[in-house]
Amino acid sequence: METNDIPDLERRMQFLTEVEKLKTVYRQNMTVGSERHENSAEHSWHVALMALVLGGHAGDSGLDLLTVITMLLIHDIVEIDAGDTFLYDDEANVDRNEREERAAARLFGLLPDEQRDTMVALWREFEARSTPEARFAAALDGMQPVLNHYCTDGTGVRKYRIPAARVIEKKRYIADASPELWRYTEDIIRRSTEKGLYTDE
Repeated sequence: METNDIPDLERRMQFLTEVEKLKTVYRQNMTVGSERHENSAEHSWHVALMALVLGGHAGDSGLDLLTVITMLLIHDIVEIDAGDTFLYDDEANVDRNEREERAAARLFGLLPDEQRDTMVALWREFEARSTPEARFAAALDGMQPVLNHYCTDGTGVRKYRIPAARVIEKKRYIADASPELWRYTEDIIRRSTEKGLYTDE
């Protein structure tokens, strides 16, 4: 049966059933007080909650917070097919965009056409950081792992011996969305380095 012949409700339910798989995509980060890796669904929930709590710290006071939260809830759905690509793994990041575009086409393609187009457009807007909402969403997405490393004592990342300077280089874009949150993030990176979670090479 052609996708367009399937009733809209059935297509939406197929999508919602498929995205259950995001709970099985594990990240490098660990959960607090646990020996278990965080999954991408947990990460998406956490950054969406961060947007709700930290929205007042966005540099742009006219931000559409619902758009930010929507972006954060859907931004990692592509990892169901593409996997979670570790930020500091240069080799794995070479074809990340291509893998994620294919995943977006399949996964969002389960939805009715209009909803599919809206979701894909928001996902691409987030990836490109092309609007104030996308920049703030991306800033929170970049900030959350730094917070996670600090409160889990770097359990998931110590072994990679990531230089603090590289973390700063990769996360500096946070300042574009919120200088205040970037100052906070820099301080967490500094404290994490003092604890030995990153190296000071």
